[in-house]
Parts: sequence; C-alpha cells; structure tokens
Amino acid sequence: MQPCEKYSENRELIYIAQTADEKEALKATEKLISTNAGLVRSIAYRFRDRGVDMEDLLQIGTIGMIKAIRSFELERETTFSTYAVPLIIGEIRRHLRDDGLIKVSRYHKKLGMELMNARNKIIGEDGREPRIEELALICGVSAEEAAVALDAAAPVMSLSSTMNNEESALTLESRIADDDNEIEKTSDRIALSQAISKMPPVWRQIVILRYYKNMTQQETADVLGISQVKVSREEKKIMAFLKEELAV
Repeated sequence: MQPCEKYSENRELIYIAQTADEKEALKATEKLISTNAGLVRSIAYRFRDRGVDMEDLLQIGTIGMIKAIRSFELERETTFSTYAVPLIIGEIRRHLRDDGLIKVSRYHKKLGMELMNARNKIIGEDGREPRIEELALICGVSAEEAAVALDAAAPVMSLSSTMNNEESALTLESRIADDDNEIEKTSDRIALSQAISKMPPVWRQIVILRYYKNMTQQETADVLGISQVKVSREEKKIMAFLKEELAV
C-alpha cells in the first residue's frame, strides 16, 4: 500500500470509528489497530529492556493508539501516525513511571535537549509554538523520533513546577487540573504543545510570558500593553481552553 493510500484509509476508518454506530465503530477501530500495529510495535520495542513483557507493552501501547483514534481531529494537517506516536509513548511511559522502571537513553536525552533548544528559539523569536515536524526537520530526524526524544527531555517548565510570582505555588498543572486529577491522564507535553499552537497569538504570548518567563500578571500586562485585569480574564479563558483540549 502506498503512503497516500494508507493516509486516506486511516482517515476514512477514523471517521467511521468516531461517528458510526457501535458495531461499525468497533470494526473500524480494530482495522486501524491492525493497520497500525507496526507503529505500536516499533515504539514498544524501544522499551523492551525496562523489565516489562513485550506483550504487555504492546497492549499498553494499543491503549494509547485507541486514545489517538478517539481524539484525532480529521481537519488536522498532521498525519495520524505522527499524532498517535506521543499518545502511545505517553501511555507506555506512564505505566513504566508508575512501576519506577523509566530509564532514558543518553541519545534521546541529547536529542531531546536539541529539540527543546530549537523550540525555545522559535518561541522566543516568533512567539509561537513550533510543530513537531518543524523541530524534527531542524534537527535532522523523523517526526516520530522527535516525539520520542521530546518525551524523554525535561520540559522548559514542568507542569508541576511552582511559579515565582504573586500567586503562591502557582503551576500550570494546578490551574488546569480538577479534583479527579484529570491532568495526570493528559499531561503529555506534546499534546500540550499542540493545544497551545491552536491558541490566538495573544493567548500564546500570555502563556509564554506567564509560564515560560515567570512574569507576574502585572508584568505581562505591561509587556502586552493591556490591563492586569485583562490578563487575569484571558488567563482563565486559556485554562478553560486547555482543560478542554487535554481532556482525552
């Protein structure tokens, strides 16, 4: 099957899986899982030396694939496989993290930092969140490899890192999470980046200034030429938007 044919087939099956009746949706989902089994296997294979049976890794990775099928937006320009990679990785890594089995290779740590540096440069110069494919091109790797490395790299600002401003112990996680700790299920850094990339420019600027440059609401307001009250209101809208986007 040619790449363009698989691209089209994936999207047709995703549409059925998301919109058809339960029986047809299940058939489409099973077909997608079968068609993309090689992707799950290739990712699971990277974690084969972590003390977990390969068959278990495949089952856990498949859960990530199912989440990708359910949440993929057909209007995305991104291919389904590129979108699915971080969800599959995230599902496996969460399992390993829960069991204390996470180990990251030096190669992926190094590549992850290179990707993050490229990301920070684009954010600083252009005020926007770059796409995974863009970062991968800069660093000369595939989008899938970039997704693996980014997941291994320490984020510029952890979702659980506290902020140095007027709001005590402010974290992006605490602003998005609800009482059921929903964000713990959806805190994949790639998903967060994709959500931020959908925001209007002013929202992205607020996120950058508040959560990456540690500015207070007043400092952010001064930079943007708006009032502190406006920043506060927009920030609430941003958090509501992110919570909805990350509710996978």
